[in-house]
Amino acid sequence: MNTTTEIRATKTTTREDEAALLSFFKALSDATRLRIAGRLAAGPCSAEELAAWLAEKPAVVKHHLGRLASAGLVEGPAAKDQTYRLRLEGVRALAGSLLAHEVTVVPAGAAADDFEHKVLREFLSPDGSIRELPVQEKKLRVVLHYALQAFEAGQRYSEKEVNARLNRLHPDTAALRRLLVDFGLLKRLATGREYWRAEDRRAEAIRAD
Repeated sequence: MNTTTEIRATKTTTREDEAALLSFFKALSDATRLRIAGRLAAGPCSAEELAAWLAEKPAVVKHHLGRLASAGLVEGPAAKDQTYRLRLEGVRALAGSLLAHEVTVVPAGAAADDFEHKVLREFLSPDGSIRELPVQEKKLRVVLHYALQAFEAGQRYSEKEVNARLNRLHPDTAALRRLLVDFGLLKRLATGREYWRAEDRRAEAIRAD
């Protein structure tokens, strides 16, 4: 099967990193907060000065400043003059964190539509292995069809060969093999000595949900 294209980086995304980045982008998704950040990039300002510049109420501006502060983009007010300033070091740290993340790129042909592409981005690692098996059946079907690409149509495989191929994708080869059989994607002899790829009814299975 085709492997995913990798963008190599220095560290793997953690849930904490993802939360920080989500907060960062949400903070700058508002036009007013984006303008505030731009104004503070030119130098410190008080909430009152920002309110006058934006033609907004100070309370509204302070709310936006609080959101920016929570995202690590702004600090203040300073005790001396009650000004806020842009935390450039925070911006650089978040930008560096973003650039350091490994990105999963779904291989061409692995996803039939936007939904499948989204599912594979969520459950695959950058090296093409399966990060975890989805609980929701519709998503699980997508991941199982991805795993099925490890096998060629018309070929017969021993259980040892099946396990070797699945081990490249997920450490729990027994669970993944059983799911492929249970969902009718892999067929096997009653003895369990031979496995082969069943006819692909991917579109029908997904539409049935």
